Amino acid sequence: MGIKRYHLIISGRVQGVSYRVSAWEKARELSLTGWVRNLTDGRVEIVIEGDTEILEQMSAWARKGPRFADVSDVSVSEHNPTGEFPDFKIR
Repeated sequence: MGIKRYHLIISGRVQGVSYRVSAWEKARELSLTGWVRNLTDGRVEIVIEGDTEILEQMSAWARKGPRFADVSDVSVSEHNPTGEFPDFKIR
């Protein structure tokens, strides 16, 4: 499959519902590297690198999110991986 990088922008009620912490837990569970952060407009941004099949699992999780999230949209773009991340962090 190969290693790739995904850039996700998650819209909806995704701040104040433990979305970042839940994304961190899921990414670590899947052994992905990258980061997650809140955006000033209320969305959440995730950059992840890993095997394509695992990235798809994380993207599917992002469409649902944690228990109290209400995800309305997930924009996913694919990029070349850089290998710059040693692990997955909350920013």
